Amino acid sequence: MSTTLTWSGQPLSGTAQLPASKSESNRALIIRALAGGGQLDNLSDANDTQLMQRLLANPAATEFDAEDAGTVMRFLTAYLAATDSHGLLTGTARMQERPIKVLVDALRELGATISYENQEGYPPLRLEGWQTTTTNEEEIPELAVRGDISSQYISALLMIAPTLPHGLLLRLTGKVGSRPYIRMTQALMQHFGADCRDLGSVLQVRPQAYQPADYTIESDWSAASYWYAMVALGPQGSEVTLPGLREYSLQGDQAIVGIMAQLGVATEYVADGVRLTQIPPATAATQDFTDCPDLAQTVAVVAAALDVPFDMTGLESLRIKETDRIAALQTELAKFGGALTDVGDGRFRVSSTDFKVGGQSVATYHDHRMAMAFAPLAMRGALTVEAPQVVRKSYPQFWVELQKAGFEVQ
Repeated sequence: MSTTLTWSGQPLSGTAQLPASKSESNRALIIRALAGGGQLDNLSDANDTQLMQRLLANPAATEFDAEDAGTVMRFLTAYLAATDSHGLLTGTARMQERPIKVLVDALRELGATISYENQEGYPPLRLEGWQTTTTNEEEIPELAVRGDISSQYISALLMIAPTLPHGLLLRLTGKVGSRPYIRMTQALMQHFGADCRDLGSVLQVRPQAYQPADYTIESDWSAASYWYAMVALGPQGSEVTLPGLREYSLQGDQAIVGIMAQLGVATEYVADGVRLTQIPPATAATQDFTDCPDLAQTVAVVAAALDVPFDMTGLESLRIKETDRIAALQTELAKFGGALTDVGDGRFRVSSTDFKVGGQSVATYHDHRMAMAFAPLAMRGALTVEAPQVVRKSYPQFWVELQKAGFEVQ
């Protein structure tokens, strides 16, 4: 199955509906489960969030399938361990290639009994309960965890920490990546009554039970990035309004505001969201994606299409996402005349030579962000996206919203 996209040629205008933040939704679902209640409004309709809801609704199950959802796998590993669950936690073939050893080692140190069903360090996992290992009744358990691993490991440990008899001291070593996602976790924990303190390289959580609370999920800044791309690549005068986004957001991908200012899109905060309009792009740009890796694909595609040389750093985690996103970007950009080149020292450079869109077919590698990052190129010419259903992972209504905006979607 594939989808062919074409654009009418008119400037983009109007309002586009975004999904709710998957990152906020999945954290809030775990914390609400630990708190024992609370009303969550505007939950994401993404497959990952629906999956999380289904799995949390059946805590007595003997097998939990996280499918291809990274947050579900990592958050549930900690949640099921801390709630003394017994059973198998598995996922897709790709999920079974994504490492989880750092999280399992940390949970074992705290008292979880977890074993690997197949390959050491990777799912599926066999969970066999919890036994607190702290020997001194007054001793706060302390874990040292590398800061450059997936922030989802760190968030998973933080969220269960208030339920531990003596709380937790989490010491982050080395460079810390995706710090905004850690702050999001802490803010949501505090909203539900946890005593969580950020002391820089040390995160301290006191043993204080969560309290039920109500919370409204913000719209998703990661999803907004694709509309930024459409405004950047659209005919002169293109603009769009995106409701439900907050100027003071918990989401790290709000960084798209500053990044896309370099690539020709201005952001104005309005009563219930943002309005995007075109401005001239810079002649060259640079960005560290350590705190916002999910924006990298979108930005690379736009920079290549606009022929704006763009230096990107902080892409290390892209190798272990739904696919190897660096390799996937390199392969697909080349079809249009774009390149993502490893220039050493952890830097990648986006460049292009005679970039043209005209009937190419984009492979999506079971990765929702590959589909949505390349779709805006249809503003420049006909384009086919393979396996378009992958968008259900985070933005199920993406193709519907494109049709409403004026794209022909076949």
